[in-house]
Amino acid sequence: MIYADYNATAPLRPEARDAMLAAMDVQANPSSVHGAGRAARKVLERARGQIGNAIGAAAKDIVFTSGGTEANALALHGAVRALDGKATLYVSAIEHEAVTQNSGLVGAPVRSVPVTPVGTLDLDALKSLLDVHSEADGTPILALMQANNETGVIQPVGEASALVRNAGGLVHCDAVQSLGKIQVNALLLGADYIALSAHKCGGPQGVGALWVRAGAPLKPVQLGGGQERSLRSGTENLAGIAGFGAAAESSAAGLSDFAKLASRRDAMEDKLISEGGVTVFGRGAERLPNTSNFALQGFKSETQVMAMDLAGICVSAGAACSSGKVSRSLVLGAMGVDDALASAAIRTSYGWKSSEKDFAATADAWLNAQARANLSGSS
Repeated sequence: MIYADYNATAPLRPEARDAMLAAMDVQANPSSVHGAGRAARKVLERARGQIGNAIGAAAKDIVFTSGGTEANALALHGAVRALDGKATLYVSAIEHEAVTQNSGLVGAPVRSVPVTPVGTLDLDALKSLLDVHSEADGTPILALMQANNETGVIQPVGEASALVRNAGGLVHCDAVQSLGKIQVNALLLGADYIALSAHKCGGPQGVGALWVRAGAPLKPVQLGGGQERSLRSGTENLAGIAGFGAAAESSAAGLSDFAKLASRRDAMEDKLISEGGVTVFGRGAERLPNTSNFALQGFKSETQVMAMDLAGICVSAGAACSSGKVSRSLVLGAMGVDDALASAAIRTSYGWKSSEKDFAATADAWLNAQARANLSGSS
């Protein structure tokens, strides 16, 4: 089997597995003050430090959550609550549902910021929106992911943050898809909140974190025992957090090797374009090294996914990474892709266990599926 769905979840790294097994032997609550509790706290704080180091930030500013979705929700709801609702959210048109759906529930106005045809945020449009932002609109809060989960297109977060900062606003960056794939640096991003997830970089599922800039407004959404500096109550998932820390450390150390995936991905795309006539989305922009989203009109996404699965290759439809079903891609729609072509999009994504042969095999399997479907394309 060839696994080409790393953007959905990455295989567990051996370092993460080892850290989790060791943490499971520490059978105590990290909030307890006895010796066993202090041992658990040591495991917790080690992981906090590993994740802080991975994003160039202080460990004390890391808040553990149950995953990337909760981290996004905490940032959006917590920031607006801290501002007593006096805010306006500016949400990029390609954000993950964890951001768009939570944005609609925070009790503040939401304005969509368009993207260019290659899938990057339209900075001129953002500036125009901020130019007409008034004091009555409250604090502007931009929600902009670092890299798109479907196309892999990397967003101009630093430039957008500067615009929002000049307008007296705040920035939330969903870096779930970029951690362990490209550099995530809290200072360079210029964000006030950064959402992270373990299972995208080779850690376990069910654990994430939110980095909060010191002094940034944030109120808790989940109350209880006062864990995580009272910003996220609930006994911490010690084994999961230990695995997250190890995965973050390992993936950050391997960024140069991960970058080499880009040339293999590009070679695969070149073959699919020349021999299969596919359209590759976001190819004109800087992308995650591992991600390719392409389509051939008339070749339905679900048909391709099933054909590739029968060939022993795991891929996903462009918009199916979280729902388990194929639906219209809002990301491709925001890029101006017509519905007929968007309905034929699939995504391949590779990672730390992928070999050069995996890319070539994927291209060959797709071309074989195209031939069996009796479809042709023009490059």
